[in-house]
Amino acid sequence: MKGVVVVVLAMLAIVGFMVQPNEAITCEEVDRLLAPCLSYLKTGGTPLPDCCIGLTALQAKVSTRSDRQTACNCAKKAAIEYQVREDTAKALPDKCGITISVPISSTVDCSTVFNGMRVTNEVGTELL
Repeated sequence: MKGVVVVVLAMLAIVGFMVQPNEAITCEEVDRLLAPCLSYLKTGGTPLPDCCIGLTALQAKVSTRSDRQTACNCAKKAAIEYQVREDTAKALPDKCGITISVPISSTVDCSTVFNGMRVTNEVGTELL
C-alpha cells in the first residue's frame, strides 16, 4: 500500500510539472525570441537557425487572440525601434518554412490581428 501511495504522489508531481496554466506573453519574451532574427530583419540574407527556432517558439506561445495582439504590438515596437526592413520581415516566415500568426511590421494595425491575417471583404473593408 505504501508503494502505491508513493507512485500516485510521484505521478501527481509529474503531471503538475507538465500542466502549467497559460501565461500571457510579454514584450520581453517576444524580444528574446526574435533577438536572433535582428541581423536578418535589418539587412536581409538568410536567417540564422536560432531565428527560425525563436519564430517557431513564438508561434507556439500565441494561442489566443489577446496573445497574438500583444505579441504583434511588441513586434511592431521592436520593428520601429530597430528600423526593421518591411520586405525582410514579411519574407521571414517563408524563409523559416513556417506560418506565423504574428506579423512583424512597423506599420501593422495590431487590433486587426485575428489569426495572423487581416481579412478584407470585397469592398476593401478589413474584417476580423
